[in-house]
Amino acid sequence: MDYKDITFKISTGCGRGLCRRGVGRQDKQLNTYDWLADVPGNADSTDLVEVQFKNTRKGYYHNVNNLDLRKGDVVAVEANPGHDIGVVTLTGQLVKLQLKKANLKSADDIKRIYRLAKPVDMEKYEEAKGREHATMIQSRQIAKDLGLDMKIGDVEYQGDGNKAIFYYIADERVDFRQLIKVLAETFHVRIEMKQIGARQEAGRIGGTGPCGRELCCATWMKNFISVSTNAARFQDISLNPQKLAGMCAKLKCCLNYEVDNYMEAGKRLPPKDVILQTADADYFLFKTDVLAGLVSYSTDKRTAANLETITVERAKEIIEMNKQGEKPLSLQEDGQVDDNRPKDLLEGESITRFDKNKKKKKKKAKADKQENKGEVQQLNANPQETQQPKGNTPKTEKNVAPKAEKSNKPLEKNKQQAEGGAPQGQRNNQGKRNNPRKPRPAKEQGGAPVEGKVAKPANKKNNEG
Repeated sequence: MDYKDITFKISTGCGRGLCRRGVGRQDKQLNTYDWLADVPGNADSTDLVEVQFKNTRKGYYHNVNNLDLRKGDVVAVEANPGHDIGVVTLTGQLVKLQLKKANLKSADDIKRIYRLAKPVDMEKYEEAKGREHATMIQSRQIAKDLGLDMKIGDVEYQGDGNKAIFYYIADERVDFRQLIKVLAETFHVRIEMKQIGARQEAGRIGGTGPCGRELCCATWMKNFISVSTNAARFQDISLNPQKLAGMCAKLKCCLNYEVDNYMEAGKRLPPKDVILQTADADYFLFKTDVLAGLVSYSTDKRTAANLETITVERAKEIIEMNKQGEKPLSLQEDGQVDDNRPKDLLEGESITRFDKNKKKKKKKAKADKQENKGEVQQLNANPQETQQPKGNTPKTEKNVAPKAEKSNKPLEKNKQQAEGGAPQGQRNNQGKRNNPRKPRPAKEQGGAPVEGKVAKPANKKNNEG
């Protein structure tokens, strides 16, 4: 493989800031913008060079051989033991500032740059890099067999293949002395264990945050600053762990982005325990809009009653008036209306404006129901009009005139009881209704009455004659 091809592969095969293209872009992880690059003499101001390796590991080295190094060059640097391969990410005066952030304990930690990487160095580097994934999988199985409560997240081989760094995550302290012995016997390299946190693990894996953008720790963040819940309190954010936690299950790093502005704006707000006294009532602080400079007061300490929203300047003015023993007519300035109150967009609208069609349907159904009910009641009131056949109908208690009912009813009742029959209108043993027909009148010219039937006298005067 040609040296140019190998150099191009390592310089263009990474998308996280390790390549020649990546280090030139300002949105990649651990990339520092060199704003002194165009200043004459900046490169010769110091021999310190910043070199980046796999993941987030960086190192600072002396350019003792006075090599003409630029951002993106692949170099071979001193390691313990052997040498390592990395990419130059920063040169010049800014390296000293980055060196202060690294907090190196002694000058001995700053090693030397040997040379620009040769084709032989690149071949060893590619060979060692090809073994990293298989080594990680096998080391996880070894840690599981030893019963260690840890997770090996990544393995990084040194450029010459003589050393391997194992990155692991553990909640508690882990005794991995036996693990190091087993790993050294298995892979025949020098072992170094390096513990990383959840934030570094999230930055190494990458992902998309709840804002819809790629994680800050996987793109541009160069170091991690501790985040506390006070940052959320200063910004009036609800202390909900599910919303404040990021992909790493820790507090989001973006909580620190605007906290300084909120703290600066919060100094201009009136004290929270001050009560504003007016001619009508006393007002207590209910909520604040820090960036807008608005404060809302309520007449009740615990609930939102008669809310009044005023500016910070007006609140301080009322506080000064109360100190002098004066009480304004209201929190608002005289003759002005509170324009900051929340406005009801549907103030003049009816709540049931969409229920008109439903009301019409309900009224129509109710009218039909009442009409059907009236027809049923009418049928129940006159059942014989629909059930009895046409023609001569028997005289019953309902169709007999009131006078005739009074005179004939006791006679018919006594007659039926004497004959042992059932009362009129009821069924006998044979299932026939016991309603005797109306007796027919006898013939006027001496005709004999029909057997079994009683002839009714035609006229009272004829009987007497």
